[in-house]
Amino acid sequence: MTASLHYFRWAFLVTFLGLVLAALLGWAATDSLAGMFSFLMIGTVLAVLEISLSFDNAIVNANILRGMSALWQKRFLTWGILIAVFGMRIIFPLLIVVVAAHVSPIEAVRLAALDPDEYSHIIGSAHLSIAAFGGSFLMMVALNYFVDEAKEVDWIRSVECQLRRCANIRGLEVAFVLGTMMLFASLLPGVTRDDFLFASAGGLLTFLLVEAIGHVLDRRRMMLTAGAQAGLGAFLYLEVLDASFSFDGVIGAFALTHNLFLIAIGLGIGAMYVRSMTIMLVERKTLAQFRYLEHGAFYSILVLSVIMFAQTLWAIPEMVTGLIGAGLIGLALLSSIRHNRLETRA
Repeated sequence: MTASLHYFRWAFLVTFLGLVLAALLGWAATDSLAGMFSFLMIGTVLAVLEISLSFDNAIVNANILRGMSALWQKRFLTWGILIAVFGMRIIFPLLIVVVAAHVSPIEAVRLAALDPDEYSHIIGSAHLSIAAFGGSFLMMVALNYFVDEAKEVDWIRSVECQLRRCANIRGLEVAFVLGTMMLFASLLPGVTRDDFLFASAGGLLTFLLVEAIGHVLDRRRMMLTAGAQAGLGAFLYLEVLDASFSFDGVIGAFALTHNLFLIAIGLGIGAMYVRSMTIMLVERKTLAQFRYLEHGAFYSILVLSVIMFAQTLWAIPEMVTGLIGAGLIGLALLSSIRHNRLETRA
């Protein structure tokens, strides 16, 4: 237990500092103890929300990091946290306002600080495009894992064996995502259909481009250095993957508060725990100990991608998304423990 807590020492420190800042922000905004306590509670809920939505992200990150060199692992876990916290939790929401409202970045900051209601309205108006982009990208991530003839371990054999056999069908994953995009587009009103198709096609194209760039960069690295491990290509892939996982949390946070700075504090705390979990999973080889845990994470990603598409039509509470993801990962963990016990008895 003590050894596990060692990985979270920085997360605990950031939690303490973040909650202190949240309380001070509440006092500055409301000039009351009630307001300070409200901001403190919202910051805590946001951190828990981010952790529940991103636990599957930590598992996927750990799986990719296992194949990276120690240098690139360190770069991802240091530079990556800066990009995740400042890029996706602060700069990304600001860029949404800049593009959606056609204002300057300075004006967007002014709106966030002085007119949070208008800022939140602009963010909400861009929700369809964000959900469509993230849905198509994450669906490709999940399918790319399951439709792989090199995959050796199956959790739900009746499904995964069939998907693995389809690996020799060129472009199957892309065709499936395109079909899903067309299905949801047909259910949308005409005025939003074009936006949905453009954004979801952007998510699909981003996945394909990042994957292609990753292969090229890492192939060149392998040619230059014998035995070199995945580096810049995998780093770029992980950063885009992190960004896609963050879409849902950033948008969902506005259901709790319109204050950009409180959102950044709460989600930033959550992001630190995700990074700590990733490091623990890599260094303690937890994925190797629990053989189905990775499967549960990718099933969770697949469900999340469908939910993000569905959010373009219906309002789906973030709590539902978090519970489904946690439930799938929990079932995979229990299956892994059961498998280990059977192996030990044998």
